[in-house]
Amino acid sequence: MLKESQLIAIKQLQKECEKTDGIQLKLNWEMLREREGRQMDFFHEEDGELVAYLALFGFGSTVEVCGMVNPRNRRKGHFTELWQQALAPIEQYGFQTILLNTPSLSNTAKGWLASQPYSYAFSEYQMRWSEQPIEASDEVLIRVAKKSDANLEVKLDVLAFGMDEEDARSHLERIKERQDEQFLMIEADNRTIGKVRINRMDGEAWIYGFAILPEFQGRGYGRKVLRNIVKSEHDAGNQIWLEVEAKNNRALGLYESVGFVKMQGQDYYKKNRGN
Repeated sequence: MLKESQLIAIKQLQKECEKTDGIQLKLNWEMLREREGRQMDFFHEEDGELVAYLALFGFGSTVEVCGMVNPRNRRKGHFTELWQQALAPIEQYGFQTILLNTPSLSNTAKGWLASQPYSYAFSEYQMRWSEQPIEASDEVLIRVAKKSDANLEVKLDVLAFGMDEEDARSHLERIKERQDEQFLMIEADNRTIGKVRINRMDGEAWIYGFAILPEFQGRGYGRKVLRNIVKSEHDAGNQIWLEVEAKNNRALGLYESVGFVKMQGQDYYKKNRGN
């Protein structure tokens, strides 16, 4: 587990990079606060100050990579040094697909990527709910997930996010250990039809893993679920966020209809090990 002093230093470096570059970094703070024994974090310090940082985030056999360097300390090879350190754990832990994440507006990251054997894979938007009147619906029930829901949760990840079953099950087992996550199931027509999870931290509520069984899509259930979640989190005083793949027009339309607004984008560059 990362020390509190390390988390504070990461946050300070993130704020400085975002302010200087006019970007928003994706650092998966819910995962940083629940680190396990694996080596997933790499630091470069000078005179007691964190000047470069790289993080690995595992999702089954896929690993996402995000990093940053203090603007005053760039063009000195610090990020490349950390990247070289990270390659051994990536191989050791058996990750098969590597996704390098960069804010869409980060020219510095794009310049570094130009020298790497990675190709553009996809983009996603971070979306924030814009406050407006919203009414809850009693046509859907949202309840806390039980152990008996695990197989359906895995099935939904396979159907909705293209994960293979082994990755989906491994990912579910890992994230179930996090303290800041709430795992919820969606019921309608006397059936359990979907799932969603909420991560709450520092006055923000992030919606993740939202999925509805295909046979229940197109009936307005997704919009009703989102309205209920938004109203509940807004009433609790939280700012509400979610992420969506940029090319997923159906999901984008749904989220925008409930009041979510696109903020900055994140670009992903991909390489399969062995290629």
